[in-house]
Amino acid sequence: MKELCLYIVLAPLLGALLAGLGGRAVGRAGSHWVTILGVGISFALSVVVFSRVVLGHEPPLNVNLYTWLGAGGVDFHVGFLIDQLTATMMVVVTFVSWMVHIYTVGYMHDDPGYQRFFSYIALFTFSMLMLVMANNFLQLFFGWEAVGVVSYLLIGFWYQRDTAIYANLKAFLVNRVGDFGFLLGIAAVLMSCGTLDYAAVFAKAPSLAETTITLWSGHPWSLMTVTCVLLFVGAMGKSAQVPLHVWLPDSMEGPTPISALIHAATMVTAGIFMVARMSPLFELSTTALSVVLVIGGITAFFMGLLALVQNDIKRVVAYSTLSQLGYMTAALGASAYSAAIFHLMTHAFFKALLFLAAGSVIIGMHHEQDMRKMGGLRKYLPITWLTSLVGSLALIGFPGTAGFFSKDAIIEAVKLSHTPGAAIGYAACLVSVFVTALYTFRLVFLVFHGQERMDHHTQEHLHESPAVVWVPLVALAIPSLVIGAIGVGPIIFGDYFGGSIFLNAAHLEANTELAGEFHGVTAIILHGLLQPPFWLAMAGVATAWLCYLKQPSIPARVGSALAPLRRILEAKYGFDTFNAWFFAGGARGVGWLLWRAGDVGLIDGVIVNGSARLVGWWSQVLRGLQSGYLYHYAFAMILGLLALLAVFVHKMPA
Repeated sequence: MKELCLYIVLAPLLGALLAGLGGRAVGRAGSHWVTILGVGISFALSVVVFSRVVLGHEPPLNVNLYTWLGAGGVDFHVGFLIDQLTATMMVVVTFVSWMVHIYTVGYMHDDPGYQRFFSYIALFTFSMLMLVMANNFLQLFFGWEAVGVVSYLLIGFWYQRDTAIYANLKAFLVNRVGDFGFLLGIAAVLMSCGTLDYAAVFAKAPSLAETTITLWSGHPWSLMTVTCVLLFVGAMGKSAQVPLHVWLPDSMEGPTPISALIHAATMVTAGIFMVARMSPLFELSTTALSVVLVIGGITAFFMGLLALVQNDIKRVVAYSTLSQLGYMTAALGASAYSAAIFHLMTHAFFKALLFLAAGSVIIGMHHEQDMRKMGGLRKYLPITWLTSLVGSLALIGFPGTAGFFSKDAIIEAVKLSHTPGAAIGYAACLVSVFVTALYTFRLVFLVFHGQERMDHHTQEHLHESPAVVWVPLVALAIPSLVIGAIGVGPIIFGDYFGGSIFLNAAHLEANTELAGEFHGVTAIILHGLLQPPFWLAMAGVATAWLCYLKQPSIPARVGSALAPLRRILEAKYGFDTFNAWFFAGGARGVGWLLWRAGDVGLIDGVIVNGSARLVGWWSQVLRGLQSGYLYHYAFAMILGLLALLAVFVHKMPA
């Protein structure tokens, strides 16, 4: 299986290199063929690995390919850990990425950067695979940084736009904050365990559960708490949790295919996967789990509210991603790692579907993204409408869809959790169900139903997207409908993840209570119809119908009545303003001060220009001695002779 794993990671890399460096020899058509083929091979082989590890119950593979570096008695390896968690992530990442590659052929057809884009997205897939397949923290960090670099390139792909350059720089800098904490967490692991290999670290961790360290005198801290919180800071950056969420909405400046790839299967899922992989560490710190749970609940609720005031179709879906990532994070904090990864998997399919459907709408609308200029698109884009409806129903957790099984599992897990802060997390997740349904069907009704608000020219040329665009939509709609029903039994009620996820005794009891007995998919659906999440979702849909179809004047009246709240939401709670004033403005202020005092004042004023002025002054003095008059020189000789005579007399012995 080691050879299969090598082919899985190298196939997208080879495609990326051929597309990026092949130039005219590969050509536009060749660039999409080599990358689609490379990711397709990776997906097919991932299915083979999945069937062996998950379905065939082969033992996990933990193998080092080679030693990259040895220093101070510590060896740093490149290797693979293939277990149930890894195999699941591999299939999700490669399938969604493959669909995005195919979709890109139609979406980026006329773009001059066609080859470059295919090279980047294939490289993105390679980076994410290296991250999820790693068996040590060093390789994890390589994949972690690689997805960050490629996301920087892709968000700013249209580099002629100032907004794109601002967005990719923002993403890069915010993630550097998270990655600094992540790197400190890895350093703490190396310091305490003497190795970065997962197996060795996880084996040693229980013996360090009671170990404390002193960050400042007189205040001991739990080693596991400090380590896990630092690691989670990295996850907050990658998976866009409050307050390191600000980069994700602006990532919409990149082309739609990369929005789907970032938000569904690659970068933002890295943090969720990492925390689940580190469950043997997080289970040793209730404090760290509490931080994770509360941050997740806050993100789920408050980021969902922001979607209500967005008019850009892609930004609504982007804030939805933030909210859903909050659900996953809350589940991790409740030690419901299986539910978190289950929702990660289902969310990958329906969120990729929603982004690609939004891209299909944008194509039909000649790159118009404002939902206020749409309406009635159902009859022009029937396939896009139907697949978008499927994704929307999955997003709100409509019974029977994929999102229903995974989201309800998270809400129930947080409700049953005994982790401090669980009550806050449960309330936030529960209310977010209503908010999610409201903004989701606000989008559906404004875009596909009601009055047609586009201009006459656009209306005349509206038609369904080509097959290369809508076929991936259909392919993603199928798992968005059925994958939840297929996976809920083994993942939530069974021992699907085996030893790849660790639970301590107290949390195992809560998860056992969550699972209970499995009475079939139909029983779960019937039970769900009686639970608060279903009725809150239906209330959200009904509210959206009333406000945006039946009585379109209501939102304006509510907005006027709640003007202060609306301004807060439109200002995104002031995070961007604060960052611009405190961090960006503060950094510019410090830079200006250093420039004036250091560069202009000290370096230019004193060292460079000051020394030049000193030489000039001294030259003026010396130039005055070179008058050209003989009596001046004779007088100088006499003065010199008198000075020498004075010295001679002074030195004579008495």
